[in-house]
Amino acid sequence: MEGKKVSESSVILAQQMNPQDANPAGNVHGGVIIKLIDTIAGVVATKHARVNTVTASIDRLDFHHPVYVGNLLTLKASLDMVGRTSMEIGVRVESEDLITGKIRHTASAYLTFVALDKKGRPMLLPPLILETREQKRRNREAMARKKIRLLEKKKEKECQNNSENHE
Repeated sequence: MEGKKVSESSVILAQQMNPQDANPAGNVHGGVIIKLIDTIAGVVATKHARVNTVTASIDRLDFHHPVYVGNLLTLKASLDMVGRTSMEIGVRVESEDLITGKIRHTASAYLTFVALDKKGRPMLLPPLILETREQKRRNREAMARKKIRLLEKKKEKECQNNSENHE
């Protein structure tokens, strides 16, 4: 299977936030931003796999600054790591006050997606071709996050087994 470059699936999405995206105080709901993050990450995953993909996890999502009605929300997403059947997509969210031009780093997230075959089972993915030092650094960091995710999953399973054995 031929590898694919990070640039082949990277996506930028920009959308102005409107009143229906916000609470009565004018702050954009976190859920609206999360949906956009999941959507753009799904597009990146599908562009790389060229099959149906599903969200497996969101590692961490921190909101650094609020987003207001009228702000331009820009999401930048690209692959950080590709495994056998899963891939990690990094998403950076920025908000721009269109009047002042001030841009703020609003949020960042790492999402894991799985590629599915026509029967809905995980399938092999094309490898990721890393070209820049930045891409290689992001890949190393993604591998470290994957290791942590797998350890946490193992601990959860052990706890679950222990609690089932005590019932």
